[in-house]
Amino acid sequence: MKITSFSSSPVGRLVPISGHDRRHNRAFEHHAFVANPLDQEPELDGATWKMVANAGRALARLDQASRQIPDPGILRRPTLRREAQSTSALEGTYAPIEEVLAAEAAAQPSGSAELREVMNYVEAADPAFRWVHQHRQVSVALFADTQKTLVRGTSADTHDAGSVRTTQVVIGSPSGRVEDARFIPMPPDYGIEPALRDLSEWINNGKSREPVISAAMAHYQFETIHPFNDGNGRIGRLLIVLQLMIDGVIDEPLLTVSPWFEARRSEYQDHLAHVSATGDWVPWIRFFSTGLEASATDTAQRVDRMLKIRGEHIEKLKDANVRGAIVRDIVDLLIEVPIVTAPGVARRLGKSLQGVNQAFEKLVGLGILDGPIGTYNRRFIARDILEAITAPLEA
Repeated sequence: MKITSFSSSPVGRLVPISGHDRRHNRAFEHHAFVANPLDQEPELDGATWKMVANAGRALARLDQASRQIPDPGILRRPTLRREAQSTSALEGTYAPIEEVLAAEAAAQPSGSAELREVMNYVEAADPAFRWVHQHRQVSVALFADTQKTLVRGTSADTHDAGSVRTTQVVIGSPSGRVEDARFIPMPPDYGIEPALRDLSEWINNGKSREPVISAAMAHYQFETIHPFNDGNGRIGRLLIVLQLMIDGVIDEPLLTVSPWFEARRSEYQDHLAHVSATGDWVPWIRFFSTGLEASATDTAQRVDRMLKIRGEHIEKLKDANVRGAIVRDIVDLLIEVPIVTAPGVARRLGKSLQGVNQAFEKLVGLGILDGPIGTYNRRFIARDILEAITAPLEA
């Protein structure tokens, strides 16, 4: 971290750090950055306000799209898994999106360490969504519980899991040396937990602020505090959605933000560092607003496409005079889980394996399902829904 870049920051200060680098067996002395607590929204020019407004309108359209059906929660599963795959890829953990979507297809799900880590995000995000939906607030405890689930069974699942970090960390050091780090967040003895508590209170008391600007500022602050030993990026991006729910911008957490940021990883990191170095929020808020607008528009289009496909599937059943509760239940399930197995569906729906297999035959005959694929726990795929979920983000 270039000390001169942060020495005159109006939004934080440099503090000295020292210790012993066990990896290189050497003592070090350097500086870390401690962000000031968030205050009022920055003054913005007209062009930036326009970008913020565009993001707000796109989020409103996404929220409207989620209200098209009686149970919008069925759309949460595919959008959340897409976010889980992309937000993990941003942190260097990659599992193919098809494998993420198929993780629950088998009667006994298994997979690589990378896949299990991605699915940890799903298991961490779901209770966070439920909590915020009920209480309309975040807390240090919520962040800690989320982090504990996120790192479960990984190399970061240590005695510190679920607690703010007690050691100094560095970010983006190709050599591992402190001096070569891209950024060094605040030391533990400068009050990480109080800083996280201040941020939580700032978020919870944000009804008078513009939601998009507020989300941009809170995301920056969380990443700059870097409160945990692992998982900060994923939790920070999850916080964007949680905060938009708290502020009443979206009701269902369908928004997927990480694919857009993943495609612009270096620019994303540079904008966060620029705020710390200069206190100039405008470039970051513009970048963030552009990302929210693109992400909300993309998610809304995917939701519309999935709902249209489900309608087309139902029409195929009617035209072919195919009756039976199992067949219709499977068609409804495919919008949540486009890659299925007979044992997995039988377990999910509480139906007999024979009945599910017969329903699969009818759906294959109608072109709704493709398969079977593989020899063990044979998979069936609703390829049109899978394509709606996995198609690359448009530029």
